[in-house]
Amino acid sequence: MTSSETQRMNERILGNPKFRELVKTRSGFAWTLAAVMLAIYLGFIFLVAFAQPLMAMKIGAGVTSLGIVLGLVVIVSAFLLTGIYVHRANGRFDELTRELQKEIG
Repeated sequence: MTSSETQRMNERILGNPKFRELVKTRSGFAWTLAAVMLAIYLGFIFLVAFAQPLMAMKIGAGVTSLGIVLGLVVIVSAFLLTGIYVHRANGRFDELTRELQKEIG
């Protein structure tokens, strides 16, 4: 493929409404999930910084504190949000990609 053919192909892709929809949808969803994760993480950090007695509170009769449990919640939420993104990527984003490939050829 020559440079001019590559340039034309790039212009066809970038000008395609389905490509713009894919980019807008994917980036919007990714930013939303990133904001959710940031809020969870910042919430945890603020609790650690400003609510030490609450975070040090023991859970049950053992030695596990609320801070440990909430730290695990932060970690698990990262895995869940990643799973949500992968599910969407394998569904809607792949569907948009296939539609775009059919149109462009």
